[in-house]
Amino acid sequence: MVERLVAPQEQSTDLETEVLRPQRLSDYIGQRKVKENLSIFIQAASTRGEALDHVLLYGPPGLGKTTLANIIAAEMGVNVRTTSGPAIERPGDLAAILTALEPRDVLFIDEIHRLSSTTEEILYSAMEDGCLDIVIGKGPSARSIRLSLPPFTLVGATTRAGQLTSPLRDRFGGRWRRRNCPTFSRYTKNRQSIIKESPGFCSSVGGRRG
Repeated sequence: MVERLVAPQEQSTDLETEVLRPQRLSDYIGQRKVKENLSIFIQAASTRGEALDHVLLYGPPGLGKTTLANIIAAEMGVNVRTTSGPAIERPGDLAAILTALEPRDVLFIDEIHRLSSTTEEILYSAMEDGCLDIVIGKGPSARSIRLSLPPFTLVGATTRAGQLTSPLRDRFGGRWRRRNCPTFSRYTKNRQSIIKESPGFCSSVGGRRG
């Protein structure tokens, strides 16, 4: 009986998926101009000892958004916490994740457009002010407390850019441009430029609000 070379079950000789993923920007094939700019932003943030500004990745599935989020964390020398919009069912779930982050860590939220409205609102102050507003108790005795968060980088990914709300989109800064190609948006303070890399890839870099 001839042994099948391809089988649905994992084999002991199979390579781990993570081994095949690029670990650094230098390993990421293509998008030379985008990689150069991202490398500059990462180096500047690392030199200042600050967190990288929030990053939004959007485009069709299977184009390396998750890989790029992990590369950003690796280049920054920090941890990455990975979750998804559907997995964050309650505001408390997101609050637990945010308060567990270490300074300059990367939080990657895939399918960020699927966050509930109440959960999404928690992100507003976290992204913009670096704090978390929590309501303790119910009814007349309820009170709100504000917790300071360590500086962190939110990397959001979506395949449905049009479903993102304006308030969330604005907190990534710059202008949102939809094109008929996979798009990578990187927003950095005090900069305003549009970078186009072809074929099949576009990127937008703009100033962050605030």
